[in-house]
Amino acid sequence: MKQDHHSDRDAGQMLLATGVVLLMSLLSMAIFGVKVAGLTIPHDAASDDVLVTTAEVVDALPEITQARTNLWIEGGLEGTEAANLALATVHDDILHHGEIRGVEVKLTDMNVISLDENTLQVTAELGVSDGEAMLTIDVDFTLDI
Repeated sequence: MKQDHHSDRDAGQMLLATGVVLLMSLLSMAIFGVKVAGLTIPHDAASDDVLVTTAEVVDALPEITQARTNLWIEGGLEGTEAANLALATVHDDILHHGEIRGVEVKLTDMNVISLDENTLQVTAELGVSDGEAMLTIDVDFTLDI
């Protein structure tokens, strides 16, 4: 009779140990899930991602658009059409750049106007946002064709 009593007690202890192991597994998975979601990263109030990204885009936009416009013209397109296509592809690239940086970058109201036979004027509105802050500025530059 004593042996049955001990085996019941041993079975109970094994069941309790199994429950503790399962509970610890669930807890570690929950902690991992929170870390993967980024919820343990504190909010950085001094983050300047919007300002830095805006400055980078404003600095690079004219040069990249000019280079792509030249490529499209060499490929046989007319100047205004080449500039519009170049601006559209640059816009696609800065959207992707923003996704990588964790910010949203968009060009809106994009216009290409011919000033003379060798010069095009590009105007647009640049918007950059990171969920906490948003900055919009007007972009204006010329392209030589």
